[in-house]
Amino acid sequence: MPRVSTRPDRSGAAAGTPSGPLAPTPAQTIGPFYGYALPFPDGAQLAPAGHPETVTVHGCVRDGAGEPVPDALLEFWQAAPDGSRTGAPGSLRRDPATGALLGRNGVDFTGFGRVPTDADGRYAVRTLPATAPAGRPDAAPYLSVCLFARGLLHHLFTRVYFPGHPTARATDPLLAQLPADRADTLLARPDGPGRYRFDIRLQRAEDGTHEETVFLAFR
Repeated sequence: MPRVSTRPDRSGAAAGTPSGPLAPTPAQTIGPFYGYALPFPDGAQLAPAGHPETVTVHGCVRDGAGEPVPDALLEFWQAAPDGSRTGAPGSLRRDPATGALLGRNGVDFTGFGRVPTDADGRYAVRTLPATAPAGRPDAAPYLSVCLFARGLLHHLFTRVYFPGHPTARATDPLLAQLPADRADTLLARPDGPGRYRFDIRLQRAEDGTHEETVFLAFR
């Protein structure tokens, strides 16, 4: 079969095509590549299967206009129940021969999860109750979150804190330096037995009804 060149000629038309310029491809700053390779089986199941203390953290990722972001990707990191941050092998294991993702074994708590938002911008993860990292007696229990989304050239970092622990939250190095309305964007809300809601706002609403979620810079 003869080869057909797709190199455009000087008129803007591509050789080997009927006539006229090629249609422009959609502009993109990142992705969307999340549906391939990045999500993995049971990526939202941080808690071991059947663990009696499992809690669900769910919510919606929204832009500055309040519209849901349907193609975001969230990573969750947390300390183990004993406060350790070493994790456990299993979240991203791959077959050494084929490279296929093996996924979790459903028994070990690895402290890591990865989940995409759905068509309505929603996500949900099932995990164990948050604990403060070992060696940080002044920290309140939290989940670390890393967010990827269209239009973001750099991923964003934030945290999920939980109701209760008033003394710890009052002395937490991050929460203590934030105004009350900004710290409030990092607090999950009870949403039924064993359920907490945590919405992420990428920008402050123009009418001031919703604040932008606090995002962190690491140096």
